[in-house]
Amino acid sequence: MNLPNRLTLFRMLLIPVMVVLYLLSASFSAHILWILGVIFLVASLTDYFDGAIARKRNIVTTFGKFMDPLADKLLVISSLLILSDIGQTLSHIWMPFWFIIIIIARELIVTSIRLVAVGGGKIIAASALGKYKTAMTMVAILWYCFLMPLNPLWIHIIGWVLMGASLGLTIISGLDYFLKNRKLICESI
Repeated sequence: MNLPNRLTLFRMLLIPVMVVLYLLSASFSAHILWILGVIFLVASLTDYFDGAIARKRNIVTTFGKFMDPLADKLLVISSLLILSDIGQTLSHIWMPFWFIIIIIARELIVTSIRLVAVGGGKIIAASALGKYKTAMTMVAILWYCFLMPLNPLWIHIIGWVLMGASLGLTIISGLDYFLKNRKLICESI
């Protein structure tokens, strides 16, 4: 197994570590959120490096094309759900829950389209818009992990702006993905 694929698997293994750490924390403290933020940051960096190494060494694989975006989706969904639970507890001005629902719905729809494509022998790589969306969402999650425990209003306002940008890119990239693959989708109906 090549290095980029190992990094993708490592990122996937960090997801249950985050979830278990969160579930085992008896009560919320800023330290837990900061530790989760560090784990998320390491996982996010593996996303950057696995793609950069694969392109530089020209070792793009079918496994990587499929598992890398899936690992990103699982990381983002898990982190958003954890943050949502913490945010509801910590702050009365946490982002609306429907932000997270839309982001998760888009991730599930795109993954479903990819699965249909794989069934037809086609691998759909992540688009540039999808990569921008992932990067913006990761920045927003990191913002909340490291700064939400401080809890002043301006942190939440900037967090809302970051999540709003992530939500906008989520909707735009989802529509773009759907339109580019509508023929494949219609064929499977």
